[in-house]
Amino acid sequence: MRRRIAISVAATSLSVMLAGCGVLDATGSSDDASPTKGNDITVGLLLPEKANTRYEQFDYPIFKRKVESLTKNQGKVVYANADADAEKQASQLQQMIDDQVDVILLDAVDSHGIADGVKKAKEAGIPVIAYDRLAEGPIDAYISFDNELVGEVQGRSLLEELGDDVSLTDKIVMINGSPTDPNAKQFKAGALSELKGKVTIAKSYDTKDWKPENAKADMAEAISEIGAENIAAVYAANDGTAGGAIEALKAAGVTELPPVTGQDAELAAVQRIVAGEQYMSVYKSYPQEAEAAAEMAVAKVQGKDIQFDALTRDRVDSPTDKDIPAQLVPVVALTQKNIEDTVVADGIYEVPDICTAKYKAACDAIGLK
Repeated sequence: MRRRIAISVAATSLSVMLAGCGVLDATGSSDDASPTKGNDITVGLLLPEKANTRYEQFDYPIFKRKVESLTKNQGKVVYANADADAEKQASQLQQMIDDQVDVILLDAVDSHGIADGVKKAKEAGIPVIAYDRLAEGPIDAYISFDNELVGEVQGRSLLEELGDDVSLTDKIVMINGSPTDPNAKQFKAGALSELKGKVTIAKSYDTKDWKPENAKADMAEAISEIGAENIAAVYAANDGTAGGAIEALKAAGVTELPPVTGQDAELAAVQRIVAGEQYMSVYKSYPQEAEAAAEMAVAKVQGKDIQFDALTRDRVDSPTDKDIPAQLVPVVALTQKNIEDTVVADGIYEVPDICTAKYKAACDAIGLK
């Protein structure tokens, strides 16, 4: 049975989440179809930027290992990172088309601007799977997290932390994501669905290129106009923007920080959560997303239609295409209370990674040992 964006929040370990998505049963045997390619395949991986540490630290190496495993070490991954430069990514995509890779996994810097490149890949007979961000153009499939749910989780977490007496007198600053990233619009929409009518959005910014220094400048402007003492909470779309906002608050002399959201469970953010500087992040299982993306890419190029269909039971629409096969991965709110059950349990970090000398006392205080 196919679903259309119907994902619930799940605070479970990686193995349980994989089983819950039905991915573990999708073996994709040679009986699925007549394979169009063998194991000697080339997969192009285009990631968008380096400001967010997840892409270099998790997505790329996890994806590469999974492709190698699925192809008995005969397949290879050609990797390029655009470093937040849309024109650079367009050139990287064209190079992969020229090199005739077998399939491309694309995490777009500019989802609209890359559409012509996607069309060129399609014309060259190269399938394109949109990864993490929904690129426009004739993509073959999409895998990401339920982005509106991410925003809802962030907004709901802020309201819960503000307490039962939260009201329109409480002023919130929104530090949103990049205007060229379609996910950022969905995060914002999800957050606003929780916050509107319950608090006042005093200032709202879209952070160019997701850069922490831009978030810091926007937050400094908000503090100047609103007054630090009048800011009840900060909605920051990801951990990088959260870090920039927190730096601005500290620079303004704020010692008791308001609750600040985040996303991606970066190590620095987990440490800020331990220390009580950042209230929460949204943990998204990168192993699950990257491994499922590798399975989708290999199944697509090898013509294993049964496995591919099992991996893409959801459906999404982009501004250019409708009913795109997709997999939407569940997310969980990460706070001091569940660090061990999420990033530690899934092997993203070990406790010593988090509880360095600087954070040892804070770790001890919350029982993280």
